[in-house]
Amino acid sequence: MPTVRSFVVVPSLPEKLKRLKDVAENVCWCWDRDTIELFRRLDRDLWEQTNHNPMLMFSKLSQQRLDAASKDDGLAAHMRRVCTRLDNYIQGSRWYDAVADDVKQGVIAYFSAEFGIHECLPLYSGGLGVLAGDHLKSASDLGLPLVGVGLLYRQGYFQQYLNADGWQQESYPENDFYNMPVTLVLREDGRPVRFHIDIAGHDVVVQIWRIKVGRIDLYLLDTNLRCNRIEDRQITAQLYGGDTDMRLRQEILLGIGGFNALRALNIDPSVCHMNEGHAAFMSLERIRYVMQEHQLSFAQAKEATAAGNVFTTHTPVPAGHDVFTPTMMEKYFSEYYKSFGLSWKDFLALGRADAADTEELFSMTVLALHMSTYRNGVSRLHGEVSRHMCQPVWPGVPVQDIPVTSVTNGVHVRSWISRDMTELLDRYLGPAWAERPNNKAVFDRIDQIPDEELWRTHERRRERLVAYARQRLRDQLSRRGASPLELAAADEVLDPEALTIGFARRFATYKRGTLLFRDLKRLKSIVCDKERPVQLIFAGKAHPRDTEGKELIRELVHEIRDEELRRRIVFLENYDINVARNLVQGVDVWLNTPRRGMEASGTSGMKVLGNGGLNMSVLDGWWCEGYSPDTGWAIGSGESYTDREYEDEVESHTIYDLLEKEIVPTFYQRGRDHLPRLWVRKMKGSMRELISAFSTNRMVSEYAERFYITSAQRWNKFKAENWQLGKSLADWKESMRDRWSEVAVEKVDVVSRGDLFVGGSLEVRCQVKLGTIDPTDVVVELYYGLLGPNGEIQQGQSVNMQCSGSPNDNTHVFSGNIPCLQSGRCGFSVCVVPNHPEMVHKYDTGLLCWDEAETPARTKATTQA
Repeated sequence: MPTVRSFVVVPSLPEKLKRLKDVAENVCWCWDRDTIELFRRLDRDLWEQTNHNPMLMFSKLSQQRLDAASKDDGLAAHMRRVCTRLDNYIQGSRWYDAVADDVKQGVIAYFSAEFGIHECLPLYSGGLGVLAGDHLKSASDLGLPLVGVGLLYRQGYFQQYLNADGWQQESYPENDFYNMPVTLVLREDGRPVRFHIDIAGHDVVVQIWRIKVGRIDLYLLDTNLRCNRIEDRQITAQLYGGDTDMRLRQEILLGIGGFNALRALNIDPSVCHMNEGHAAFMSLERIRYVMQEHQLSFAQAKEATAAGNVFTTHTPVPAGHDVFTPTMMEKYFSEYYKSFGLSWKDFLALGRADAADTEELFSMTVLALHMSTYRNGVSRLHGEVSRHMCQPVWPGVPVQDIPVTSVTNGVHVRSWISRDMTELLDRYLGPAWAERPNNKAVFDRIDQIPDEELWRTHERRRERLVAYARQRLRDQLSRRGASPLELAAADEVLDPEALTIGFARRFATYKRGTLLFRDLKRLKSIVCDKERPVQLIFAGKAHPRDTEGKELIRELVHEIRDEELRRRIVFLENYDINVARNLVQGVDVWLNTPRRGMEASGTSGMKVLGNGGLNMSVLDGWWCEGYSPDTGWAIGSGESYTDREYEDEVESHTIYDLLEKEIVPTFYQRGRDHLPRLWVRKMKGSMRELISAFSTNRMVSEYAERFYITSAQRWNKFKAENWQLGKSLADWKESMRDRWSEVAVEKVDVVSRGDLFVGGSLEVRCQVKLGTIDPTDVVVELYYGLLGPNGEIQQGQSVNMQCSGSPNDNTHVFSGNIPCLQSGRCGFSVCVVPNHPEMVHKYDTGLLCWDEAETPARTKATTQA
């Protein structure tokens, strides 16, 4: 074969349209309706045909059309308006400028395996990636000094189509990055920025691409270079493709390669945020870099880097956390680990909950937990679930005290709200709703919108959704070779005026996509009612290796082929951001049916809020926080079940009941003006109470205030004075570990006598052996609360005891008081934990000593007469 040398040809834009390329290369156009309209103005049909990709559209526009456009004064004025707004957006002051004066120089690096920014950039699979994309968009809106780090997948996630039997098929079209809003990062001499990384003893060359997301740079790594081996070029072929070995290689590239990419770009982050465990190897490379550059030990470098690491977990299902066998780890890390000065056993222990268990798999989540100071789930309920899941990492620590908190997810409102609703909100709320979507006071004015205008705006979007679904269904049938009669029938499905329910998400079994079909007769009576019809639009993909998920889709498709249902229920193939956008902008109700406790957050239902849609969901994820009778409907009351069959039976009938008795009657109850006043009242309640609370602007500002700013300050503090703080804290922890065996709770005495009454207190004194440890290096706590049926403290609280004497150098007396806040059978225990002013979480060391007397001291509290 001859050698093929490549070169790149770019669209030749007329001089008057040159800035169109600048506008297209910064994807903040994807949440600016006026910019999108500018692209559509060039060629509306081509805009749709290119999947809304302006760079590809430019390459397909004829030179004649471009020349004509350059002479269009109206288009030129439109372009100048768009360019001015883009310049003002990039250069203007933002929220972060005012709140973070002391850490403005600190860069935040946000690592994620996927980023869902727009449908023309298929580098995402679902909610995790879309959340990451919205995170970058809001970071741009707020002005955070943040960069994204990810992988540039040549084929991305799969494209879905169904065969005649309804079975999911996958295709993997190649991405053409030279016709996308992504650019190769170049050095000053014009050559690509590249660096090398060792993967299993092979030198892999990596180049870096960039996507501009408003003010934010997203850097994506690419190994598809001719100088690399075929198997190394495949690392960036598919998102979540291949086997476990490929997953490990991708996560090495994301974490270790991602950190080295920042170094190649001369970016020294103060804060590194790992979005899910995929990026956890970053923490090791950051330690290795600090060790080499500043001659620190592993323990010292770990303390310093952990001060600037944030970890977010999104997965409440144990099977969703990546784990690797010791054999696989040895294949890829047998040389790497030596740079830390650790034994192989100690290195593997970094990813194990039980360091002594040599059979335990290496967990990316556990590694991230060990290497971070700030750790969070993505809703309040998920925070609780995560603390239970992470308890093996902190054995003996009460569940509620596990150092994992929560930051509830949100959505980038402007990316998901329709143009019609945007114009309506602009008219009545002013520009503040878009500029500060996390400001609830702005949305408190939602009642100023006349009911008629809000309802008519929403109706237009439903009509457009029905038209979109019909066209999409027709295209699906055409690809499968459907008959002319079948194609004609596609133009008659759905009703623009009927109550429309949307269900779209990954088809995993726990999401229960077919729950509505348990009682087919009852479902038909609801959707086929001639006076009050209901229709449903489904969409979603199953993972290519999830046979059960594929079977759910096949089962659903077979059900809706029923003659009575086929015009009322449709399934749209190849769910992506574009399909999602059309759905959330047009449905009346968004349905969500996960098994409670298995939906970490669930952001799809948040996307309907700005469009006036309402939610009907199991009380899981974010809906536990968002639900009230004024904002939507709850499926159940937060019950937990052990029998899944019974759970499905109960909750499916709850859905039917809600539809029959509340949702359908409220939607179709019309006054003389034909307006569903009660429904519109609910729409306004949802928009008023929930849009600001569940925006990524609120979410990202919360990350900044709770984690980023503090992490940057701690990182700078640890770096100061030749890393002295990291050295001293590491030495202190090592000293505590070496001497912790000397600690024991020897004697506990209840000083109070007689009955205790609510409002009083119980005085407790204890004797603690500390050996050579100074009393100021520990905290002795009284851990107390109501007792459960098994004699265990439930929802315990703690109060510190004070050192009141020292009988000898090794033993000290502590005393404290337990407040009697409520009546009932109560109990307490005594716990000793290390104490250092620079520890963010008191249980970070994993060291604690409980009172282990056979019969813990307990007393009773009675209500005072």
